[in-house]
Amino acid sequence: MATVTSGAPAGAVTDLWVAAWSEALDELELDLAGAEAVLRDAHLASVGEVARAAAWHPRSDLGPLPAALHVRAQALLDRQLDTARRTAEAITRSRRQIAATRALQGRPADTAAVYVDAEA
Repeated sequence: MATVTSGAPAGAVTDLWVAAWSEALDELELDLAGAEAVLRDAHLASVGEVARAAAWHPRSDLGPLPAALHVRAQALLDRQLDTARRTAEAITRSRRQIAATRALQGRPADTAAVYVDAEA
């Protein structure tokens, strides 16, 4: 949370606290929108996107969530959980498709017969 001088009115501190949380929720919503777009458009994320997501760390300077932002935060959490569920489903579908593709390929080339006895 932003530092406020000791002489600042309590309302100013509250305003800064709510603004900091609002900014953090804005950032989460942008990240979530990106994840939803990847699922919706069925394309692979770039290496940079994956690296950025893997490097994400929650902010630790915000303090408790202001009551005024509880509904927004809960809606964001619900969207995140739904996106996580859909991501797991997409991974499962992809693995099944890979397994089916491999099964259709038949024997690997290194186990194929090299000689055929045409006289037998």
